[in-house]
Amino acid sequence: MIRVLVVDDEPLAREGLVLRLRKEPDFEVVGEADGGAAAVTALREMRPDLVFLDVQMPGLDGFDVLRAAGPAGLPQVVFVTAHEQHALRAFEVSALDYLLKPVTDERLAAALRKARAAQGPDDRVARLLDHLDGKAHARRLVARERDRYVLVPVEDIRWIAAAGNYAEIHDRKGRTLLVRSTLSELEQRLDPAEFARIHRSTLVRLAEARELRPDAHGDYDLALEDGTVLAVGRAYRERLLR
Repeated sequence: MIRVLVVDDEPLAREGLVLRLRKEPDFEVVGEADGGAAAVTALREMRPDLVFLDVQMPGLDGFDVLRAAGPAGLPQVVFVTAHEQHALRAFEVSALDYLLKPVTDERLAAALRKARAAQGPDDRVARLLDHLDGKAHARRLVARERDRYVLVPVEDIRWIAAAGNYAEIHDRKGRTLLVRSTLSELEQRLDPAEFARIHRSTLVRLAEARELRPDAHGDYDLALEDGTVLAVGRAYRERLLR
């Protein structure tokens, strides 16, 4: 069951969306909010999986609401508004979808399909937060730890290993966490002044590097501060040395 919060300061728009959502057997409307402040409180208390969020509201607008709510429990977001000019910014912050009022049945159905496919938090949440904070590069990643998801600050990362369409974060607490993102995607998002690709399957936070060791075959290993030793691919050696 996907738990939904509906936020809109227009009663008719809010009630209409709620009625349509209640016809969907796998969606449960757990709350409504008629303004930004109420939305922040509802997000913190109800911890929904999905929020339909009006952009223009008195006081806090939709983007302000997300910033004020903070990272804890931030859900997937579908923005709803009567103004097309907000669409670009909605997608820049990696919203799940953007619905223009009046919302048609076809567009709502498409948004619900995306919501079903997106269940299980991914890096969309972290990208949204970084964008709202004005960050050019990722400052945190969403990772899975057993049966929960956590936000991992990049300064806590030691190294990252490829795992197919996922990646494994090895952090300073000794944890191995799974991220729903490829290593190449993470390389693009992380600051190249802080992270370096040392192998086709490995990214390293440079602050964790202790020494570069030549091996018997003319290749190199990279030793980290915690004693971890990682192979350096020949194609990446010169870039790492620079």
